[in-house]
Amino acid sequence: MSDQPLVSIVIPFYNCPFIDQAVASALQQTYSPIEIIVVDDGSTLHQEKLKPFLSRIHYLGKSNGGTASALNYGIRMAAGEYIAWLSSDDCFYPHKVATQVQYMRERQALISCTDFNLIGPFNELMMPSLAVKFPSVRAFFSAMYTFCPVNGCTVMMHRSLPERVGYFNEALSCTQDYEYWLRVFLANVDFHYINETLTAYRWHEGMGTRQRKAVVDREFSRVRDHYAPQMNSFLQAMP
Repeated sequence: MSDQPLVSIVIPFYNCPFIDQAVASALQQTYSPIEIIVVDDGSTLHQEKLKPFLSRIHYLGKSNGGTASALNYGIRMAAGEYIAWLSSDDCFYPHKVATQVQYMRERQALISCTDFNLIGPFNELMMPSLAVKFPSVRAFFSAMYTFCPVNGCTVMMHRSLPERVGYFNEALSCTQDYEYWLRVFLANVDFHYINETLTAYRWHEGMGTRQRKAVVDREFSRVRDHYAPQMNSFLQAMP
């Protein structure tokens, strides 16, 4: 019997035409054992694209509540020791889970993120190695005053992390990831970076980041301003 820990891949899904490609990439992982949890957040389109995969995934339906609520539902239902988030329009490269699990087990890490490529709607490579590289943890954290330096779909967390820092903030419609990473840092959890391209992040007309940019900007400012006093104190205490 394998001593490899179970990994849960949680895929929030709402009317995304790329959902089949996301699920296929999760199923093509070289790692085992995995479970794939698709959380349908009240979709009215593209559910038929999941039919070929239903025997190999956990398909959970819920009323529409946004990405944070879908993520939280999936995380609570997950049985894995490690949990990875995959957006329904992105893809994992086949060795993503295996590489990240090995890294995290060797270092007893609670959370890690990785480099990623930017792809287009037809899977064409638009830009390789898009993650910003920082010379220090201090520089990494300082960047969070101006932008979110972590792509959520590169993240893997240990299942104990939500017990320590909580779940995603469901009051935020676009920046639940940014707010969560801030809480991770402020809880003094080491945020590990793996300098390897393990995820394909898709840029397309229907993506929420493009359609709701004004909302993203407003939420970002509100979250940053809320945490600014804690961020300032945290930064001052860093070497």
